[in-house]
Amino acid sequence: MTQLQKLTFKTVENTGKQKDPVWERRNKLTTAIDEQHRLHAAKLKGEDYTVERSKWLTDDTGERVETKTQRRVNPWFFEQDGGWYIQCRYGARVLLPNGKDNAVFVRKLEDVAGVLNAFREAAQAGELDAAIARAMETKKKAA
Repeated sequence: MTQLQKLTFKTVENTGKQKDPVWERRNKLTTAIDEQHRLHAAKLKGEDYTVERSKWLTDDTGERVETKTQRRVNPWFFEQDGGWYIQCRYGARVLLPNGKDNAVFVRKLEDVAGVLNAFREAAQAGELDAAIARAMETKKKAA
């Protein structure tokens, strides 16, 4: 008797819960905003903020080894015009939260946290769903 003849085979469709893409996009954005909060807190303390990640590399003997590396997090806020601008991003794309402007201006670095909180609440409430959808649209290349 072969190994496959010992098994019981059946045809089945996976009826598990499908993930809601809108909820997944909101979750991705709120996770990124939380990371920006941690980056902001480190900036207020004058520290650098990096995230540890795992990476598979081939060593000198030819074996694949998992190593830990530090990944720098790019801030969504920057200093300009005597204050701080905060942009809400989805991946590498800047969102237009109100449909036309891409940044919020505040006078002090301490005020950035309040804007990030507003972005997080708006994302959870679904107010940024349309902005995310616009950002995800691919632009047509000119011929």
